[in-house]
Amino acid sequence: MLHTKIHLLFLCRVHYALHFLMVLFLFIIFSISHDSYADSSQHQQAVTQSGASHTAAPARWAKGRLLVIPRAGLSEKRFDKAIRPHGFKSRRKLNRLNAHVYELPEGVDEVKIMNKLKKDRRFKAVELDQLVGPSQEISDPSFNKSWALPKIQAPFAWDIASGAGVTIAILDTGVDNTHPDLAANMVPGWNVYDSNSDTNDVYGHGTKVAGTAAASANNGVGSAGVAWNAHIMPIRISGTDGYAYFSAIAEGIRWAADNGARVANISYENAAGSITVQSAANYMRSKGGVVVVSAGNTSGLVNYAPSSALLVVSATDSNDKLASWSSYGPSVDVSAPGVSIYTTTRGGGYGNVSGTSFSSPIVAATTALLFSTNPNLTPSDVDQILTSTTQDLGEPGYDQYFGHGRLNAGAAVHHTYAQLNTDNIAPTIRITSPTSGTVSGDVLVDVSYSDNKEVVRVELYVNGQKTIVDTQPPFAFAWDTSELANGDYTLVACAFDAAGNQGTSDPVKVTVKNIEADTTPPTINITAPTSGTVSGNVPVSVNFSDNVGVVRTELYVNGNKVAESNATEANASTSFDWNTATLTDGNYTLIAYAFDEAGNQGSSAPVQVTVKNTSSTAPLPTINQFSLQNRANVGRFENVKVKADIRTKQITMKVDGNTIASAQGNILLYRWSTWESAPRGSTLSVTVEASNAEGGVVSETVTVKN
Repeated sequence: MLHTKIHLLFLCRVHYALHFLMVLFLFIIFSISHDSYADSSQHQQAVTQSGASHTAAPARWAKGRLLVIPRAGLSEKRFDKAIRPHGFKSRRKLNRLNAHVYELPEGVDEVKIMNKLKKDRRFKAVELDQLVGPSQEISDPSFNKSWALPKIQAPFAWDIASGAGVTIAILDTGVDNTHPDLAANMVPGWNVYDSNSDTNDVYGHGTKVAGTAAASANNGVGSAGVAWNAHIMPIRISGTDGYAYFSAIAEGIRWAADNGARVANISYENAAGSITVQSAANYMRSKGGVVVVSAGNTSGLVNYAPSSALLVVSATDSNDKLASWSSYGPSVDVSAPGVSIYTTTRGGGYGNVSGTSFSSPIVAATTALLFSTNPNLTPSDVDQILTSTTQDLGEPGYDQYFGHGRLNAGAAVHHTYAQLNTDNIAPTIRITSPTSGTVSGDVLVDVSYSDNKEVVRVELYVNGQKTIVDTQPPFAFAWDTSELANGDYTLVACAFDAAGNQGTSDPVKVTVKNIEADTTPPTINITAPTSGTVSGNVPVSVNFSDNVGVVRTELYVNGNKVAESNATEANASTSFDWNTATLTDGNYTLIAYAFDEAGNQGSSAPVQVTVKNTSSTAPLPTINQFSLQNRANVGRFENVKVKADIRTKQITMKVDGNTIASAQGNILLYRWSTWESAPRGSTLSVTVEASNAEGGVVSETVTVKN
């Protein structure tokens, strides 16, 4: 599970308001400040701000991990084939989501591999698994406890709906399920971080968010949430430091969608910018749910592209001004109160808190009110209602500070109540690529689509047969023609909205013309070195074979290509020069790949070696004589002589990676029966290694035929 920690850099200052008789005394209880975190990753970025007085924490991510989303229809086999050259050591699919978590070998640069994979159009998205923290809590002067509720006309909304029958998932640090204002509304949740059902609040942030959304009302204590009769589903995504990975957020959304939540709230910085989180949000939308995310508290521009998968919320104050610390940008959909919000705190208390962390659950709770009013609303309906019933602030119409305006829960609920109707307008769709011509192999099929509400599914039909289904926008297909008979085929795409209306594209006719497939991959083996310690310029020898012919071989070290060689033979050997002089001493993984004309790829078993380049005080040995040098052919028996200088402690002789002789000291004499190593007429790779007392090794390799 997610054990790599990052220090929580945001300040947490919470105002607790205590009343005695009719005099209000406000004092600051405490201020928490954390030590700085030493990032183990060699990569670290600062989020760019525009005129920000509060800066975001440096972006950090899981070292050696990538999140990859393929096109619909790309088979597991072809998916793995596409990523195999990059040295992935493991892969797991996020349950029910079309997103994969890839772990890279130690020492591989995940940013470099990500940039390579982004160029492959078979993948919809490739990104780092970033670690993000809860949107900060900001220290502000106290306001009236309940100012936010009348500001958004919540009491007017309550004339019609209170959230009954709707579950809001709070993806956060957990929730205090014993709190007197929350306990009655709690339903079972899940702990993604530890993979168990313990969802108790380990940091304190989630309890405040939950109370803002759905604290009970009419119970004689505390505060009231916007959807005070809704269920609260706690989903813990963080460690005790409050931070969570994109992959944990995505898994939390999936769990919420599969377990009855109609709304999910994510009060976390930068989450809106993750393609993986957006993909999970699209999964929830496919099941009729909505995901709401806080914009963040950087005081500046957060330049994420808008996403139809998420509702992103900035923060306003009691005067309908943008909060001084609120993030803004083109991804913002709406704004909502976020300054001095009176809510529940861990341990049974209450307090005034500020931040987009609390604007977001106000919008999430209003979404629950809409679903409570009309359970048949689609996510697209919710988007349209929330954005069309706002109080316009700032520049007329949409702007990047307030989005479509400040939330008006009363207007949204009453609009929903008045518009209980059905959607009978079908989507439109067309195939934009290919539009005709000859195709082969993996055919990338692109579509253009639109709907008065929202397209939730696109299907690709080939000759009238449903072939691929994509439920996560942007909709795109990879049609595998490799096993089809050559000939003419007709493609049709069908788009569906949430009401079940179907739109159909015009047919596109293409001709499949695949050369009779060579599906047999080459075989390749690293014959030297096969283990041990190496240094300096290391000859890496390989043998390869193929049923037709190998056209190229490549050598990868820790997932990075370091050398390649062209070939035109069916069975042969070659050698790469690997210069380790500039490398840090340590363990390295070598993998060789062979490719044939058909694109089939074979890979060797990985070889683990240790690079140890000795200092000037321990010179490497020198091989002065090797009797097989400059020999193309050898007889059945060969008297092999190897002589090195006096710094040599041991000499070893290997054939095709297997040790056949060794001698202590600087001379090796060996009568080699070549036919015992391989049948007569074989091509053999012979390596001799000379090592010194400090572990330094030099080697020479020759290729001979017996």
